[in-house]
Amino acid sequence: MSSADFVHLHVHSEYSLLDGACRIKDMVGWAVENESPAMAITDHGNMFGVIEFYLEAKEAGIKPIIGCEVYVAPKSRFERGGKGNRNSQRDSSYHLILLAENLKGYKNLLKLVSMGYIEGFYYHPRIDKELLARHSDGLIALTSCVQGEVPTLIAQDRIDEAREAVAQFKEIMGTDNFFLELQNHNLETEGKVMPVMIRLAREMNVPLAATNDSHYVRAEDAEIHDVLLAIQTGKTLDDPNRLRFSGEGFHLRTSAEMRQVLADFPEEALANTLLIADRCDLNLQFGGTILPDYEVPEGHTPDSYLEKLCWEGARRRYGDEIPKQVKERLQHELNIIKQTGYAGYFLIVWDYVRFAREKGFPVSVRGSGGGSLVLYVLGVTSFDPLKYDLLFERFLNPERVTMPDIDLDFCPEHREIVIDYLIRKYGRDSVTHVAAFHEMKAKAAIRDVAGPWGYRYPRWIRSSS
Repeated sequence: MSSADFVHLHVHSEYSLLDGACRIKDMVGWAVENESPAMAITDHGNMFGVIEFYLEAKEAGIKPIIGCEVYVAPKSRFERGGKGNRNSQRDSSYHLILLAENLKGYKNLLKLVSMGYIEGFYYHPRIDKELLARHSDGLIALTSCVQGEVPTLIAQDRIDEAREAVAQFKEIMGTDNFFLELQNHNLETEGKVMPVMIRLAREMNVPLAATNDSHYVRAEDAEIHDVLLAIQTGKTLDDPNRLRFSGEGFHLRTSAEMRQVLADFPEEALANTLLIADRCDLNLQFGGTILPDYEVPEGHTPDSYLEKLCWEGARRRYGDEIPKQVKERLQHELNIIKQTGYAGYFLIVWDYVRFAREKGFPVSVRGSGGGSLVLYVLGVTSFDPLKYDLLFERFLNPERVTMPDIDLDFCPEHREIVIDYLIRKYGRDSVTHVAAFHEMKAKAAIRDVAGPWGYRYPRWIRSSS
């Protein structure tokens, strides 16, 4: 039986932090091994892993389906539950799977996830139906696991409200873009919910889609995932009150496994996963650099204005008689910057560093940017790279053109002022924060895994530091 009988549309990668245990390379490898034509990534409330997944899948010949399991506020995303309510976190949101059908949908998904953090964060980044209605174009929605709104209402015997929620989502998404999601992980709640989901699908003419709430790649990874949950909650494995997964089968099930566990469900639920995968056709373009424009004075190009500023700065640094070595090195760097097309980038950095220095804010530079004479004469850096024999090519190399990386540090009390300056000058859509992820390397993994097993920093861990 071909694995092409079914496509996974509900998968949590390692970017479902301390919950998903699927490494992206392993996810894609599973899809290749099982001859699956496509696979989705649907991490909890974020899209941190989508580009890595997209590129890895494309390279392997697997169609990447970009999605997210978003959190939806019961009412308004602006409402917050009362503190001290032990159920406030659980009751603050429902789950919903959103998949990008095309570029419009991808952009809308980015918008929804971002607004969830900016406007709706309460335990989780939350959207609401009002926001979803404004950014639903190009998206396909599935009702998610038993923590979705429709399954939750059914589980609570609020069938009329579940029916109303189905009607709302159907109206928001459009008849062909909303699916009732069927799962079977041998959970008692699923046994109650799924028959009613099928009944509502027939009653309200809503298509079904079968999914598996996959959090790890292979069945034998269940124990590893359980340890990850214990690390997330700071509990030991034997704590009876800690978060743990009930049921079974939270791995990437094969098509044969899915047909077996969903044998009593309508066959269309599996077939519709192929239809959804076929509809999702997202093509992202890479390789170009998109920077905001620095507005140069009339009569100048970015290259000519940068050159003007650099020679003026060189005279300030070295005097009117600029040494030959400095002239040659400066012209060499300017030629490479012109060749690689990054003059505008240098002007932007010069601009906001100048702003900070004029305000009296301390600025420090670290990394390979210290090897640039251009940055030194512009006043971005404060040490002469020639004096210390620093190489410019470690920073920007014409033989291996990558975006220059100028690492600048601002003191905490002034950092937001500089960011606000950038937003005002270049526009809010041109300024963003970039997340950095730290993986559990060998030493950290030993330390973190020791906790769930009840070991608290034994001597051999401390001595390895």
